[in-house]
Amino acid sequence: MAQANDKAKTQFGYRRHPDQDRAAAAVAEHAIVVIGAGPIGLSLAIDLAQRGQSVVLLDDADRIGEGSRAICFSKRSLEFWDRLGVGDRMVDKGVVWSVGRIFHGDSQLYQFNLLPEEGHKRPAFINLQQFYAEAYLVDRVEELPAISLRWRNKVVGLEQRNDYVALTVATPDGAYRLHASYVIACDGARSSLRQMVGADFAGQVFEDQFLIADVKMSAAFPTERWFWFDPPFHAGRSALLHRQPDDVWRIDLQLNRDADPIAEKRPENVRPRIARMLGHDKFEFEWISLYKFQCRRMDRFIHGRVIFAGDSAHQVSPFGARGANSGLEDAENLAWKLDRVLCKASPASLLETYHIERSAAADENIRESTRSTDFMAPATPQEARLRRAVLSLAKETEFGKRMVNGGRLSVPSVYETPLSTADADAWEGGPRPGTSMPDAPVASRSGNVTFLTDAFIAQGTGFALLEFGNGVAVDRPEDLGAIRIGDDDGLVDAQGVACARYDAAPGSAYLLRPDGYVAARFRKPTRAALEAALARAAGLQ
Repeated sequence: MAQANDKAKTQFGYRRHPDQDRAAAAVAEHAIVVIGAGPIGLSLAIDLAQRGQSVVLLDDADRIGEGSRAICFSKRSLEFWDRLGVGDRMVDKGVVWSVGRIFHGDSQLYQFNLLPEEGHKRPAFINLQQFYAEAYLVDRVEELPAISLRWRNKVVGLEQRNDYVALTVATPDGAYRLHASYVIACDGARSSLRQMVGADFAGQVFEDQFLIADVKMSAAFPTERWFWFDPPFHAGRSALLHRQPDDVWRIDLQLNRDADPIAEKRPENVRPRIARMLGHDKFEFEWISLYKFQCRRMDRFIHGRVIFAGDSAHQVSPFGARGANSGLEDAENLAWKLDRVLCKASPASLLETYHIERSAAADENIRESTRSTDFMAPATPQEARLRRAVLSLAKETEFGKRMVNGGRLSVPSVYETPLSTADADAWEGGPRPGTSMPDAPVASRSGNVTFLTDAFIAQGTGFALLEFGNGVAVDRPEDLGAIRIGDDDGLVDAQGVACARYDAAPGSAYLLRPDGYVAARFRKPTRAALEAALARAAGLQ
């Protein structure tokens, strides 16, 4: 298996922590304990630490997982990682792409571009093996003294009390106890914490099986996402091809429902399948795995003082890159809210909006994932007949192409949330409340080119007001950050892209949440209107 080099470790030793030496009557107390050092838990811990919170991060292993696993990370995830200080490293190592092609047999049905316009800092997607992403996040964690990352620390007991959670943690030196004001479960689809709180994980498990093979080879394929229905090299099934760093290619092949998973994973059985696809056998295996689609979620993401995020809360099929990207949206949504609650800047009820917003996002991802699965792997003769008809129409009509579903790719969530203030003014475009802020190129007064997402990072970690100047400064609350475009002291929108994307006229303003989502927008903001929208967005109303 390829290992994450690039000066990043993948194996970590167990180290005893002073918390383990405390007497039974003097159990260590912490504000936040995060369970699971995968991409979601690591990102959440970093975000909280950068907001000034101390975090204990526990993982039951002592190494980064094998295989590429999640590989497609979205523009939205990259912008979040920019805020955590790891975005450049991810993009520099990753394979950038935005174009995908859909084939039926050996003929192309259509192609698409996920980011057809210029003027964004980050690409639509990068492909990057999950072990690289985790390694870079661990490196960032080790730069932050507020995070105590403890390997081979497995939670084996959980008791909810009135104002804390009591954890029992098993280690090579024996078990010890921890008390936490809040516990965040990022321990994956097989979450043991979910079982400890007695929560169901309802949904659907699809019977079709898919083979994943990471192969190392030199190839002239373009850096695009290629998806086939009924390809000549894999008749009657579907296939996917994606490029990764280090001359590694991800290949997904649909198998029969009754295929023997043990036999199908044997390299001697996988090799002929891949050779038929590529037309040669000059490749080496990096990783082979088998999976079934699962679309499931918890009924509630919050159980007392235990909060679930990522695959521990919801699970979707991998087609569409909605798993890890959705989990990272969980992390950025939760971090600022938990920080405000612990700082007593907002009531604990603000956390309920994490469940409201992210459970609705999970429902949307499950709907899209289920539709993709039903189209790619028809379960009934009627579904198979419908797919054949759609694929036939797609060869000749535009509406037929739009009906083809080879995995609708991840897009930022849209929130119908009590934290948003409804528009009181007329808008013909721009991001409405509950949507994520679009990026745009801007420049400093000295001419240095930057982006709105960079300006958002520079203003701090709290709420911010994006102002489009009209010569008069907005009377805003003192604790509200500011990004100003225009006038003598603001950023320059020389190309007019920012104004166009925000449907902005002089004097327009957008109130941005700490996670970069729009909370409210105004044509002519007043101090009273800003204070009311800010109070609503902070859960104070």
